[in-house]
Amino acid sequence: MNNVKGKDAVSNSIYVILGASGNTGSIIADSLLSKGKKVRVVGREAGRLQRFVRQGAEVFTGDVSDATALSKAFSGARAAYLMLPPITSREDQERESDAIAQAVKESGLGYAVHLSSYGAHVPEGTGPVTGLHSAEQKLNAIGGLNVLHLRAAYFMENNLAAIGMIQGMGIFGHALLPDLKLPMTATRDVGDYAAQRLLDLDFSGKQTRELLGQRDLSMAEATAIIARGIGKPDLRYEQFPYDQVQQGLEQMGMSRKKAAVYIEMFKAINAGVLAALEPRSRENTTPTSFETFVQDVFAPAYHGKPRAA
Repeated sequence: MNNVKGKDAVSNSIYVILGASGNTGSIIADSLLSKGKKVRVVGREAGRLQRFVRQGAEVFTGDVSDATALSKAFSGARAAYLMLPPITSREDQERESDAIAQAVKESGLGYAVHLSSYGAHVPEGTGPVTGLHSAEQKLNAIGGLNVLHLRAAYFMENNLAAIGMIQGMGIFGHALLPDLKLPMTATRDVGDYAAQRLLDLDFSGKQTRELLGQRDLSMAEATAIIARGIGKPDLRYEQFPYDQVQQGLEQMGMSRKKAAVYIEMFKAINAGVLAALEPRSRENTTPTSFETFVQDVFAPAYHGKPRAA
């Protein structure tokens, strides 16, 4: 890398983690810190990053739509974990990916692992994933950047949003087709994989890697596993009409525009437009089964028990 002299200097340079308080970023930060690496965690709220400070991390507060601040955050970094925050609007996604790309270019960052999504090869019509396609394109246009786009499967944690419905209505309702098998992965596995690739820096140029979970599952199959895991054997899955799901998302606090972006994604999944490109292999299969996720994460959340640190 530029401005780094000698092997010791390289080994001591810093790793920058965007979204460090989130599901994947926190795993990466913990992993790198546990190996004695220098880590700079980036977030809007310093308070949410204090647990990393106690492990020796450096905190950088800034917004991902602020290219000047991000350029400072990336300064002197060996590598960075890049991600867009949860979508507020497609317009915000574009502003955020513009700022990240500009900061990467201005800082001269040499290596990045970028959290994307399966289906990001599709240029439009996939809801939030359209923004990830755009982010990939912007990073790919930066000369000298070695970037690995992790096209993660549907997150198992997305199913946690159904807990209130299961408790209140006794069903698991969603817009997705009941018998359509889709790849589902645990965010912990994505974080573990990203951390290892950041440590190895064994990629060059512009690369992609799908992470497809332990196996493909339909929503009906996932619901049956949840039913066993929470002790509700009669729990069933029901596909809701798109307009009903849109209404439900708005009642949860989403704007009409934001909810519509998610509906677009669900339609793309159901139509087979948003789907994996790679055949399942040892390289893109991740270890955590849905049964383990339900046991370790879903059931404790359902029963109101805190997750183990």
